[in-house]
Amino acid sequence: MNYFSSDFTLGILGGGQLGKMLLTETRKYDIKTHVLDSSADAPSRLACNQFIQGDLNDYEAVYNFGKNVDVLTIEIENVNVDALEKLEDEGIKVYPSAKSLRIIQNKGLQKEFYRKNNIPTASFDIFASKRELSQAITQGKVQFPFVWKSTRFGYDGNGVKVVRTTDDLMNISDTECIAEMMIPFKNELAVIVARNPKGEVKTYPVVEMEFHPEANQVEYVICPARISEEVAEKARRVALQVAEAFKITGLLAVEMFQTQDDEILVNEVAPRPHNSGHYSIEASYTSQFEQHLRAILNLPLGKTDSKVAGVMVNLVGAEGYAGNVVYKNIEKIMAMDGVTPHIYGKRETRPFRKMGHVTIVDENVSKAREIAQEVKKTIFVISE
Repeated sequence: MNYFSSDFTLGILGGGQLGKMLLTETRKYDIKTHVLDSSADAPSRLACNQFIQGDLNDYEAVYNFGKNVDVLTIEIENVNVDALEKLEDEGIKVYPSAKSLRIIQNKGLQKEFYRKNNIPTASFDIFASKRELSQAITQGKVQFPFVWKSTRFGYDGNGVKVVRTTDDLMNISDTECIAEMMIPFKNELAVIVARNPKGEVKTYPVVEMEFHPEANQVEYVICPARISEEVAEKARRVALQVAEAFKITGLLAVEMFQTQDDEILVNEVAPRPHNSGHYSIEASYTSQFEQHLRAILNLPLGKTDSKVAGVMVNLVGAEGYAGNVVYKNIEKIMAMDGVTPHIYGKRETRPFRKMGHVTIVDENVSKAREIAQEVKKTIFVISE
């Protein structure tokens, strides 16, 4: 099929920053795009050929959108899977598949999938409600401390809480949930796997993620991870096992824990471009966004090696500020060597909202991490 400068149409469900960065690559290759998003101000609205406003969880909206494209992909998991199944039945190529998306959307199903496929993961129990969880604690079946996760609609630290005492149960939602054993880990790692329908598979280098202690959001992504080659190889092997089990087409970001005795446990996955791969725009031979495009269009996969070390800093709304966004001191960080800011196009800031990211590249990963610290101390996302 001729994808380039033709009538071929790629549909993207979701118009957030991931869609916006993916559209940079479709522009580069002159691939026609349609985007569906519920917000009239979605960051992707200006970069696609056609923007349609609609609810991603509404069957009719997703089905009617998908009927008018040749290949359909996502930049967010929370979409109507029933509509995707119907579109697949009618011959539309949907990547990732509705089947894998249905499992990934629900953390309980996701964890059971790992168990069934002998993929190493932290031990867990699933509960239908807060009451059922409380009973299990009273009966001694669940021990403090544990990690509580809502099975649906969690993102960026929402829907995840560490529960240390009975009082902590007051602050969790009454919803289907997982109680997961707390893992004393050395590092949180991630590997992005790219896979096309021909079965060609490539992994990106293992990255290390440093989290904000309160917001449970990634603050820094460091590539390459500062770990031994033996641990890195183990992480890549596990990531490939997960991608093969899902038979993924496109990208699969696999988040993992490195335990104190260097075992690798899968935490969760995202079947799309991911925060842990943003460094690749500046640091890699092939960015994750170009790679996702190559994979879903069954084109040859690009080289995944890094040209230089890369560290990404998330730009999130500062606490105590809400309203029209101002990037305070952005010109100061742009004066630093190897620093590139990415602004997502969200007009309104609020505490901890993802508003952009900054990539720092350097020959030396330690130097890049030092500059990243300086960037973090210098730029503030505030309001007018």
